[in-house]
Amino acid sequence: MTDGVNNRAVIQDLGADVYSIDTLMGGFEGITSSYFIASDRPALIETGAALSAPHVRASLEKLDCGPDDLATIVVTHIHLDHAGGVGDLAKAYPNARIVVHERGARHLADPTKLVASAYRVFGPKMDEMFGPLLPTDSQRIDSLGDRGSIDLGAGRALDTFHNPGHASHHVALIDSATGDLYTGDAAGVYVPETGDLRPATPPPDFDFDLALNSLSAMQAVGPSRLLFSHFGPTTEIDRVFTESRAQLHYWVEWVTKAHHEGMDFDHALLMVLAKDREVNARFFEHKEVANKFEHLSSSEAQVHGIWRWLDTRNQSDSSIT
Repeated sequence: MTDGVNNRAVIQDLGADVYSIDTLMGGFEGITSSYFIASDRPALIETGAALSAPHVRASLEKLDCGPDDLATIVVTHIHLDHAGGVGDLAKAYPNARIVVHERGARHLADPTKLVASAYRVFGPKMDEMFGPLLPTDSQRIDSLGDRGSIDLGAGRALDTFHNPGHASHHVALIDSATGDLYTGDAAGVYVPETGDLRPATPPPDFDFDLALNSLSAMQAVGPSRLLFSHFGPTTEIDRVFTESRAQLHYWVEWVTKAHHEGMDFDHALLMVLAKDREVNARFFEHKEVANKFEHLSSSEAQVHGIWRWLDTRNQSDSSIT
């Protein structure tokens, strides 16, 4: 590990042996978090992108987690900003079990289709933001179903439940000792600088109804704190869930209107961008922050995900009639 990498490792002690690690995705601070639980059976939640793996390893070293110490690497879902570093970190921590929802497991073992899908969404930004996803030995992968539990030792566990909508293979994790809820992308993107919530509706399998159901399921467990992969912790539980729902409704209504009026995609995107700036004017006052999160999660990708969901739903309705 180089001194440069170690110097850029950004770690925050969140209490109860929980630490956030900034993965420095794409060279930016404050975009993607990993989390380390320094329990009897230490666990890493989210690896970040493959290009972030050296930064995550540097942080774990600073937290006195050596190559033989890490027991579990768990990802909320297999999108490359969350799980792109799984292959690299599995090699670096040979004792760690890799935990993922059953619908995502095969893509970690053979990432060919996942990487191809990411290239279709991100295009040339793919190599700059993520890097290559290495395959993981299938014998080291533990698959989660609708519910599960990850042993953290000494009676502590991460209880898991399936919460699709953002992705069909998405899970939420709740710490039995703290009530911390690891949201992945199922509650949207949290912007700590402003407190805003941004949509997380990318293709290929965003589903509006499932996304709303997942928000309700997360709120129902009564978390004490939300730990966002994008980005960081918040204790404003009710406000965040309310705002996340509101933003989902806004974006789906805007895209649906354009879709039903027969707009082409480019004009629909321009209309949504204008509506977004009108409704969320405060967020756009922070130009540097807005640009950073746009780089992470482009408005075009969010509109594309909703557009695809509408097309799929319309096709299903047509097949019924």
